[in-house]
Amino acid sequence: MKLFKSEKLTPGSRNERIFLAAVAVCWVVLFVIDQLSKWYVAGNFYYGESIPVIKNFFSLTYVTNKGAAWSILSGHGNLLLLIGIAVFILSLIFFRKLTENFKERISAIMLILAGVAGNSFDRMWRGEVVDFFDFRFWSYHYPVFNPADCFICIGVILFLLSSLFRPEEKDAEAGNDVSKSAKQDKAE
Repeated sequence: MKLFKSEKLTPGSRNERIFLAAVAVCWVVLFVIDQLSKWYVAGNFYYGESIPVIKNFFSLTYVTNKGAAWSILSGHGNLLLLIGIAVFILSLIFFRKLTENFKERISAIMLILAGVAGNSFDRMWRGEVVDFFDFRFWSYHYPVFNPADCFICIGVILFLLSSLFRPEEKDAEAGNDVSKSAKQDKAE
């Protein structure tokens, strides 16, 4: 399986600069999509209004959330905003360590940060997050969410898959060191 076997980007290289520039543009585009979609829904729907897109499965429903996913920490918007800002800043500070210069991890962090920025901007601007993707699965009604939530989830999944399935270079190097020292011991 050739999942996550691309080479690392060389720090400071032209390829790295081009890739990071493309990722920055994608970040801006995703942030704008998130904010424009929320602006459209908040400006064109009545609170609680629901427009079916796929009957009994998917609707656009305008609600707000003063908490995080599933209304966790509801009413603690300032705390969630501080957590979002901290995640954003710490991710940038530890960017190279988190990504190890692998393209999929850089992309994953970009997705997560686009989502964090989108929801944090809502908390600063509106005091709550606008949600509108509304799914029902038979009798189960999934919590309403927004594009920023999607970006965060996709980014986390991509990062986890990369962490699980990317061949570990450190282990390979350690294994090589062990086999080299074992060969040297036999030679002596």
